[in-house]
Amino acid sequence: MKVGYILSSEEFTPAELVAQARGAEQAGFEALWISDHYHPWVDAQGQSPFVWSMIGALSQVCSLPVTTAVTCPTVRIHPAVIAQAAATSAVLHGGRFALGVGSGEALNEHIFGDAWPQADVRLEMLEEAVEVLRKLWTGDFVNHHGKHYTVEHARIYTLPDTPPPIYVSGFGPKSIDLAARIGDGYVSTRPDSEMVRRFRENGGGDKPCQAGFKAAYADSEDEGMRIAYQRWPNAGVPGELSQVLPSPRHFEQAAQLVRPEMLKEAFVCGNSADANVEMIGKFAKAGFDEVYVANVGPHYQGLFDLYQREVLPRVR
Repeated sequence: MKVGYILSSEEFTPAELVAQARGAEQAGFEALWISDHYHPWVDAQGQSPFVWSMIGALSQVCSLPVTTAVTCPTVRIHPAVIAQAAATSAVLHGGRFALGVGSGEALNEHIFGDAWPQADVRLEMLEEAVEVLRKLWTGDFVNHHGKHYTVEHARIYTLPDTPPPIYVSGFGPKSIDLAARIGDGYVSTRPDSEMVRRFRENGGGDKPCQAGFKAAYADSEDEGMRIAYQRWPNAGVPGELSQVLPSPRHFEQAAQLVRPEMLKEAFVCGNSADANVEMIGKFAKAGFDEVYVANVGPHYQGLFDLYQREVLPRVR
């Protein structure tokens, strides 16, 4: 299994993200995810740099493959613009770039005051957006008049030798089936073997399956849990709320119902190599090919040291 590191744009400054990318490569991680957000989930996270600027910067400081986890190419930014951004990113990274996409959240996509579509419409928009991306990556002039998007006389001139793969995020049956049908790979955050099975049996075959989880490195499990609850209480917000709540303050209101112990399944807290290896094992057992870990809180160098010294050698 390939083990990578997640750059959390919601929590760290541009300089910290660059430093983490360097540190992850030195520690032996094999790839990077980077989140694409306009807002953090809650104000305690406190950051949200523009992902495409960050991807350009990463190309100058490390050689690890980079995947957006995930970009929504449907509302906030037109897919024709995402196509150009992803193509340039792939050129900068020497082809070591994948575009992870998903149907998005109101938190990031509602900022122009557009109505936030229902889930079925968002999936329909995502499918058409992926069609637009692939048309533009041919290098031809593109005219597209679809249900949701119009492109006229558009051509992307700066292209990688091979178009970036598109990995599609999915959690419910409809989104997983869409990922299997149109994606070059699958993205999740749950060690759920049924999700992987559905993806593979409905057209995904042996395409790559990626997943990610969060760790809160600290001197003790209790301190790690305190950091996780302070920075990421939104991880315990259930159901469709993460797709429909429009601002960090609304997530803070919903998170008042979250108790620290509710985060235990989603986070690895403290400094235990065994706990990290066990979490990676859950994703391996579920059938994922790649797993990515994010550090929550300020002690990311401690996580890098732990993984370099104990976790990565054991996993491999």
